[in-house]
Parts: sequence; C-alpha cells; structure tokens
Amino acid sequence: MDYGRYKYEQTKKQQEAKKKQSAFQLKEIKVRPKTGEHDLQTKLGHIRKFIGRRDKVKVTVMFRGREITLSSRGRDLLMRIATEVEEIAAVEQAPKFEGRTMMMILAPR
Repeated sequence: MDYGRYKYEQTKKQQEAKKKQSAFQLKEIKVRPKTGEHDLQTKLGHIRKFIGRRDKVKVTVMFRGREITLSSRGRDLLMRIATEVEEIAAVEQAPKFEGRTMMMILAPR
C-alpha cells in the first residue's frame, strides 16, 4: 500500500472525527443577593440564550461587605434560577461557597 495515501486517509479520518465533536464554552452570569426582579429576568434571558447554543453556564452570586451574612438569600436565588430554567438546563454542579462567591453550573439537557 502507498504510504502517502495511507497518511492522507489518516488525516481525513482525524478531520472527520474533529468535525463531529461537540465543543462547548463555559459562560458566566454574575448576580448579587439584592439583584432586582427585572435585572434577574434579563439574566435569565441570557442564560436561556447560552443554553440554547449548547454552552454551559456558571451562575455566580457575589457578596460584598456585610452581604456575606445573606448566604441563605444567595442560595435561594441560585435555586430559583435553577427552577426557572429546569426545562432546558440541568444543574451539573450544585451551589457551593468559595470565599465571597457562591456558584453553580448549569448544563443543557
């Protein structure tokens, strides 16, 4: 068998395999515990758009100053976001605290 032809076929197979891979990005949405209702609806629209493009979404609640005492409010906010988009997204990583931020990762269904 011709070695040049063999190498050509191998590169074609690799290109075809790469074409069929699904690549995703990790998008981030940042909110605060005192984020207003309209702003939250806007953020939910962005989350729906990202999930529609098959990207994962990292939702981050940032606490500043004395807001750190509102950690239960931040968790409630993340759980509310999860229930709002549960028909199109699944919670890949449950809410967890890291320093002054609480984060959760949503993945497309």
